[in-house]
Amino acid sequence: MDLVESSERPRLSLVLPVLDEAATVARHLAALQALRARGAELLVVDGGSSDGTADLARPAVDRLIDSPRGRAVQMNAGASASRGDVLLFLHADTMLPPAADELIHRAIAAGASWGRFDVRIDGRHRLLRVVERMMNWRSRLTGIATGDQAIFVRRDVFLAVGAYPELPLMEDIALSKRLRQVAPPACLRESVTTSGRRWEKRGVLRTIVLMWRLRAGYFLGADPQTLAVRYGYLPRQR
Repeated sequence: MDLVESSERPRLSLVLPVLDEAATVARHLAALQALRARGAELLVVDGGSSDGTADLARPAVDRLIDSPRGRAVQMNAGASASRGDVLLFLHADTMLPPAADELIHRAIAAGASWGRFDVRIDGRHRLLRVVERMMNWRSRLTGIATGDQAIFVRRDVFLAVGAYPELPLMEDIALSKRLRQVAPPACLRESVTTSGRRWEKRGVLRTIVLMWRLRAGYFLGADPQTLAVRYGYLPRQR
């Protein structure tokens, strides 16, 4: 995969995959404008939204990219079009801390090849506090990061490991396993805030159990496509 070359690269490129996020995309992008003002590049990669997400995003980004649906496919498309020395992959329902760019630059300057933030889940259910603590603790213990934790990586390292494996599910786990072979992650204690909507929609306890089963299946060699269907992902051709 070839990334766009430029003699005037931004230090940081944010890659945001979206699909039918019209209800929240404008608010989310508004929160990222301060980073753009400080020189970060913002790319939104639309996977075929049918609700006007792309039109809402266009005025607030440096590049709007059309892509086949699939989070890994979309993130790779964004990376291919990016110019930054460091790539930050951000889910559409995750908000960064205000100084995220400086925190990342400090980690990279200190020698990190890649890393992630701690995560806080937005929601009132008491079990969500347990979930976020377990996610952060597990990540430190295993060197595996999830997409909810806003993975960042040096551009050259991302290329060296072959980018995101284009899986329908667990692409973040697969990338982390590749990156972990290069170096352990920088585990930043500052938190991103991710929406609790998927836990609350299905039921928090039910979602916890489902995710444990899916991750266990993945590590035991189950087909990611089968796991994605169990999660509720329905591939769509464009």
